Amino acid sequence: MTVAPRRLVVSGDDFGAAREVNAAIVRAHRSGILTSTSLMVTGVVAAEAVALAKEHPRLAVGLHLVLAQGRPASPPAQIPHLATGEGAFRDRPILAALRYAWEYVGRNGRELRREIEAQLAAFASTGLPLAHLDGHLNMHLHPMVLPILLELAPRYGIRAVRLSREDLGVALRYDSRHLARKLFEGIIFKTLAAYAAPRLAAAGIVTADRVYGMHQTGHVDERYLLDLIGTLPAGVSEIYCHPAEAAPAALAAHQPSYDHAGELAALTSARVRAAVDSENVRLTSYAELAALHRGP
Repeated sequence: MTVAPRRLVVSGDDFGAAREVNAAIVRAHRSGILTSTSLMVTGVVAAEAVALAKEHPRLAVGLHLVLAQGRPASPPAQIPHLATGEGAFRDRPILAALRYAWEYVGRNGRELRREIEAQLAAFASTGLPLAHLDGHLNMHLHPMVLPILLELAPRYGIRAVRLSREDLGVALRYDSRHLARKLFEGIIFKTLAAYAAPRLAAAGIVTADRVYGMHQTGHVDERYLLDLIGTLPAGVSEIYCHPAEAAPAALAAHQPSYDHAGELAALTSARVRAAVDSENVRLTSYAELAALHRGP
């Protein structure tokens, strides 16, 4: 009886947002289990992140599409209904998402497309291969955003996308706290995944079978990783997290309770590495999965 292999993508978000994040991503890749990261092209230290990525070619780098809690790649004057007077996106993601849906027809549709393409073009200008695409606060799965990404996918080489569909039961069995938030997340992203999955598949875009980390966001610690690795089902899974060597000032307003250093410690833990090896889990990246999907 043959057991289907278990493959695991381990991703760190917010590459380019702060030096503490950049250093943690590289350390977790070199000395731990992290295989992938996603770049904020408008992050304050994005140029440093790109240089580090080029020094570590085995680190798969994707685009972390930012449409809330960050700065746009387009001149704010070109997207006046998306950016505030200070030239930044709005901080409240749910209200921003509702605004995108409500005003999509007409001006915001054009502005959304302009900004999404600006971020894709900025990534292309780095010279890095685009391993995958995901979104800050998972905004890439917004029903007004995903069709634009699918339209632009052939031009910018989008071959893999994070499809956030986490098993709520698994998350609650591990940690039943924050029940209301997790139920809300579970309902919203189950619905978004049901909308996105067939469209991504029809476009030939690779996704993982399941994604972990959303319900445990900011607290993907050693205990969580050990519990998860020991129970991973067959197929392709992704764990995403937010490591940093110290709490970054650039992210403090939006991630006040995140245990960034604890996540870095988990990713570089000898016990976690031993669990990966003993459970015969193969570490991989979306770049590798997309290459396998495409074939010779």
